[in-house]
Amino acid sequence: MELENANYSTHISQQFNEELEKIRTQMLTMGGIVERQVSDAIEALLNGDVELAEQSRRIDQQTNAMELMIDEQCTTTIARRQPAASDLRLIVSISRAVADLERIGDEATRICKMAIELADSGANQRGFQEVRHIGNLVRDMVKDVLTAFARNDLEMAYRVAKQDKNVDQEYRTAMRSLVTYMMEDARAISNVLNVIWVLRSLERIGDHARNLSEHLIYQVSGTDVRHQSLKQMKQTVQEEAEGSLQDEGNEE
Repeated sequence: MELENANYSTHISQQFNEELEKIRTQMLTMGGIVERQVSDAIEALLNGDVELAEQSRRIDQQTNAMELMIDEQCTTTIARRQPAASDLRLIVSISRAVADLERIGDEATRICKMAIELADSGANQRGFQEVRHIGNLVRDMVKDVLTAFARNDLEMAYRVAKQDKNVDQEYRTAMRSLVTYMMEDARAISNVLNVIWVLRSLERIGDHARNLSEHLIYQVSGTDVRHQSLKQMKQTVQEEAEGSLQDEGNEE
């Protein structure tokens, strides 16, 4: 009887692990779709590619559906399995992560809308240099934070959070430049406002990428670093790294 109970427990544990891995894989799949959506939105705007912008906009429905599906699976797993400790943190962090991914998709959709309006108006490319620069920064942030999730890499997650500060600074600089330009040429106000909305969406994507890095740090370390300074976040990451090294030493 004891052997049968042991086999049963192992079977249940294996099923649970498979459920967790499935949820995690689906989140990363959604992340890959959103990453591509951001990249396509930026390229569509810079190249005046209306077809690519429309294609990217349609993806938003898919990411919305994926968020609902994954979140439902997280809720069901918590109710059925009543996970504790690291398993619970994994589920909670994924649930939070898919919400941020969905919002990144929303911002990419807004960029596509602006791309179509700018292409249709035949506007000059004032502000496009700023869009390209900040777009490359946030595109790398999204890519890197998803890689960090795939590898449970807290150092990479911290670097993503740190990069958000650079994005905010570049955004403020770009805004000052574009506002000055509008004051000098009132005829450009309409088109430049569209570019400003694009930059605002890019800045928000950077914010959501930072949120994703915070979710991963919570998942692995157990410390909720939301609203913490970069210095506090770095300390948490360092403490987790030191703890992991100590555990490895004890195993040897």
